[in-house]
Formats: sequence, C-alpha cells, structure tokens
Amino acid sequence: MATEQVTDIPDDMESVEDEEDGDHEVAKQITFPNMLTTLKTQRHTEMLAALPPAVKKRVKALKNLQLEVTKIEANFFKEVNDLECKYHRMYVPFYEKRNTIVNGDYEPTEEESQWSSEDEEDLPSAVKEKVKITEGEKNNKEATNDKGIPEFWLTIFKNCNLLSEMVHPHDVPIMKHLTDIKTICREDPMSFTLEFHFSPNEYFTDKILTKEYLMKCSPDEDDPFSFEGPEIYKCIGCTINWNKGKNVTIKTVKKKQKHKSRGDVRVVTKTEPNDSFFNFFSPPSIPDDVRQDDVDEELKNLLTSDFEIGHYIRERVVPRAVLFFTGEGIEDEEDFEEEEEDEDDEEEEVDSDHKQASENCKQQ
Repeated sequence: MATEQVTDIPDDMESVEDEEDGDHEVAKQITFPNMLTTLKTQRHTEMLAALPPAVKKRVKALKNLQLEVTKIEANFFKEVNDLECKYHRMYVPFYEKRNTIVNGDYEPTEEESQWSSEDEEDLPSAVKEKVKITEGEKNNKEATNDKGIPEFWLTIFKNCNLLSEMVHPHDVPIMKHLTDIKTICREDPMSFTLEFHFSPNEYFTDKILTKEYLMKCSPDEDDPFSFEGPEIYKCIGCTINWNKGKNVTIKTVKKKQKHKSRGDVRVVTKTEPNDSFFNFFSPPSIPDDVRQDDVDEELKNLLTSDFEIGHYIRERVVPRAVLFFTGEGIEDEEDFEEEEEDEDDEEEEVDSDHKQASENCKQQ
C-alpha cells in the first residue's frame, strides 16, 4: 500500500518535476554557452594529438608562417587608417563650408545652388514635410528671419532610425542648438574623436561636447589568429557643465515614506538617472586591469552598441549629412535592408522547393 502511494504521483507533481528538468536544461545552456565551440576545439586538439611527430612539426611551422602573415595584415590596416586620416583632412574644408551654409554664415551663389532636381516635386517627401516652403515665402525674402538651414542636425537625428531612438522629447530643445558634428582622426594612437558643437543655450555652458574612441590594431598575444582588423576597445566621454535645474540626464522623483513606529508619512525628493541622448557622453568603461573575457555580458553589449553608434556617425552621418537631412541617405539604407530580406525570402523559397522535391522523390 505504501509503495502504491509513492508511485502514484499526482499530475501537478509531475508538472513540477518537468519544470525542474526544463530549468536544469536551461541552467546547463547558461553554464555552457560555448559548448559546441568547446567540443569542436576538443576534436581538433585530439586530431592534432593523433598526428605523427613529423607532421606536428610541419603544422607548427605553418602556424609560424600564419603569424607572420597576421602581422603583415595588421600593418596593412594601420596604413589604411593612415590613408583614411590623410583623405579626411582633404574633406575637412568642404565640411567647414557646409557648416557656414547650414548656420547662415555664408549664402551660396546662384551658380553654387544649381542642382538638377531643385524643383520641390523632385525632393524627397521627408523634405517637403519638414521644410514646407510656400511660393509666397520664396518670393518674399522678409517672410522669415531664419538663416541657413534651421534644425539641420536635429532633422538628421530624427531621420536616422539608429539615432532617433536616442533622442527623447526633453532632448529636442537642446538638440536644436546643435550646429555641427566634426570628426578628428589620429594615426598614433589610432583613434577618432567626435565633436558636437552647440550654440549658446540655457542648458549647459559648454560650446563643444566630445566623445573619443580608441582603437587597437595588433594581434592579441594570447589569441593572435582572432585578429580581423582595427577594433575599438575604449571610449572616453566628457563632463557636461549643466546649468542649475537643466540637467536632462537626471529626473526628480517624489516618494512617500512612512515611519515604522509612529506611522507618520513624509515626502522625500530623490534624483534618479533619466533616459537622454546626452548619456552618450558618459559611456560605460572597463577598468584597465580587467581582462575582456572577465567583462560582464550586459556591459559588453552596452559597449558594443556605443562603439557601433560612434563608428556609424563617423563613417556615415558626418560624410553624408545632407543626404540624411533630405532622407536620401536613409532611403538608400532601407533599400539595402529590403534587398537583404528579399534574399532571405528567396533562400527560404528555394529550401521549401527543395524539400517538396525531396518528398515527391520519396513518394515515387
């Protein structure tokens, strides 16, 4: 009888055991996220261990040759960076002239303003919605006191999906004061700095906010064959000198507290971090004495995202600013993404056709 009571387990008890087994499987996956890689490495190690001594010797010689190739590859990427810096300095005068036009310090001549698709009908829809220039305003120069191209950089941020997610409503009044974004490239040490220039405003006293990205371009001593080119490994922000009560990166929260014995209630005001674009200038950092392998996964993801944004601004946004303003640069990227999706769809269709053909063959 006792034996029957033990073996006759209720349904709800079984489900609990199933959940525990599931949790155990998940725990195993979390504990060994690179199990497949580990197994492959073990197989390779076993395979190499089984080689005759003479063959092992030749393989080691090949690895030494590969290391020399990797060193040459690192020098190649360093020279590419030097070349990029050289040509960037050639671009700078054009970026500077762009800045004078955007901020109304220079009015382009009729000749400079000639463009094959200058009619409003040929402009992207994004420009029509944002600029909204009427015929009356065209004919009456006194209809507006605006100089240059109002909210040029703010519009770019709004147009670009990657950047628009970073800008919150309380950031917009400040971003209207963004007058230019400049890139400074350096060969040694390999790095680049983004400079965000602001006109005088009520929010902070700084004229320029900076973000520096440091790169390394040398094979790792412990794992030299993982080298794939220059890698951003660190970024340095700057301190923003906020005016009193204007810091949008923090918010004030009022909380009620009740006394344990007396029951009295009081209201306490606390400050908490607030989502804002300007958190971009206070990036997470890794202490110099901490190895990359020991960095928390969440911190790694934050740093990777930050590096991608900095690289994107440098490589895409600053060089092609006017195209991001008009929406043409965005449309190009969206078309590229759609093409990639179409390719995936085609692959899925091919796979499904292949499966159907296989099934037909089996039936025959």
